[in-house]
Amino acid sequence: MLLSFQLHAYDKYDIKKAYPGGEKVTHQGGDYQSQWYANPGEKPNASVAHIWENVWKKIGTSTDPDTDPTPGPDPDTDPDTDPDTDPTPGPSDYPQYQSGKHYKMGEIVSNKGKDYQCQVANWCSGEPSAYAPGDGWAWESAWSLHGLAPEPGMELTQKALNEREDALTNTSQLVAVKKAIRTLSNEKVEQIKPGAANNPSNVKRVEELVTAEKWNTFFPHRDPAYTYENFLKAVGKFPVLCADSENGQDADGICKKTLATMFAHFVQETGEHANQSDVAQWQQGLHWVREMGLNETSYDKYTGATCDPTTWQGKAWPCAKDKQGNALSYFGRGAKQLSYNFNYGAFSQAMFGDVNVLLKEPHRVADTWLNLASAIFFYVQPQPPKPSMQAVMDGSWQPNAADKANGLVPGFGVTTQIINGGVECGGSVEVQQSQNRIQYYKEFAKQFGVPVPDSEVLGCKGMKQFSEASSAAMPLFWVKDDSYVAENKGGKSYACKLVNWQENDFSALTKGDYTRCVKASFPDVVIKN
Repeated sequence: MLLSFQLHAYDKYDIKKAYPGGEKVTHQGGDYQSQWYANPGEKPNASVAHIWENVWKKIGTSTDPDTDPTPGPDPDTDPDTDPDTDPTPGPSDYPQYQSGKHYKMGEIVSNKGKDYQCQVANWCSGEPSAYAPGDGWAWESAWSLHGLAPEPGMELTQKALNEREDALTNTSQLVAVKKAIRTLSNEKVEQIKPGAANNPSNVKRVEELVTAEKWNTFFPHRDPAYTYENFLKAVGKFPVLCADSENGQDADGICKKTLATMFAHFVQETGEHANQSDVAQWQQGLHWVREMGLNETSYDKYTGATCDPTTWQGKAWPCAKDKQGNALSYFGRGAKQLSYNFNYGAFSQAMFGDVNVLLKEPHRVADTWLNLASAIFFYVQPQPPKPSMQAVMDGSWQPNAADKANGLVPGFGVTTQIINGGVECGGSVEVQQSQNRIQYYKEFAKQFGVPVPDSEVLGCKGMKQFSEASSAAMPLFWVKDDSYVAENKGGKSYACKLVNWQENDFSALTKGDYTRCVKASFPDVVIKN
């Protein structure tokens, strides 16, 4: 009998497959983990000097004897390229494009009589059949023509683009999500005061459940920046939180459960966690408004791979410097301890319609009502295939068969999976962090009179992560539509499509991003008002 065994720890890398962040694969004798979403053709590259230069980072050496797991030509061993000889000079002063070479954003090469500038480093270095400048089937996703203005392409009206965007985002899921994440104008938020007659209805409901006196009781050791007024402003910014019911549900009951859930996570994320204290552990939340040990003179923290301007993340959410040239830091701030430039940028877009506001002034996430709004933003915002915690609490998320098979069911436990499932969930025992959250939740539930039935799943041990088969999975990001359209110039689609992976900051939740995607994907498009 012939037996076959897999000797490597992970699946072989598949050049035709897309991988979410955190996936592990084996490729050419090495084990790699994706640092963020890896598109088809973005192959592991062991020769890069810095981990941010490739979506994959090497995590070990594989025992797999098969070192060529992917079919097709390998750019590292292209028989047409001799790395020991100088490439044939191009028609300009720029070097000839070489398949298999690692290119950085902004580099200029020559290929087949034209010059090209790299726009997306990982793709420029990717599979030549897809990304060779001027030649690969998806080269325009990675390169742009250099020194030549593109010939005018297809004409589109802004009205037609807007109508196309509306049509593609008019799904029940996206309509519900956009409704859930709508925000109140900052001008009206600033008018919110404790007891004000013109406070929004959701703020008035919260005021009845959490008075200023209770706020002091719940968080007696809080940082002074976490004021009661800032809390009410943060609530008012998101009308879905503790909103009036539209379908006969118990609005007060949902609000109480929502607050108990949020406050429990506040304590775990920002708690003092002091065993010797004059108050109980569940009352030690909101102690930290900035990450422990760091302050506004702690420069250049959390500014690694995603701040690199040669990556699309660094381009979409550009990290900033102060007037003295010091690199600003994106360490944990606020009740959710918001971290990294991509989170600051996304939150800034939601609050101000501009990613740069908080990238240039990250301290505002600690010093203003944004310190609590940042946590509520994370609470109401879905992260497909994860639902939002708000959707779990108000019942708008219902698990399907795939979710149930993974142990993902409504209850406090699944909110821990949403927040920090990769660290705290899935094991055979309940880890201490999760146990803490459960205890805090029970205490706050008691304070609000929220029943905690024995049937409610409070922990997340054995709970698997959300998958693309989840009921909350949805395509949320715009990418170039590479479909061939015979009647269009060059067969180009001059369109974008929604996908469930992210390779840019074009979101279905941001009005106008469809047009941005079309412009970026087809530089020759002519848009008329």
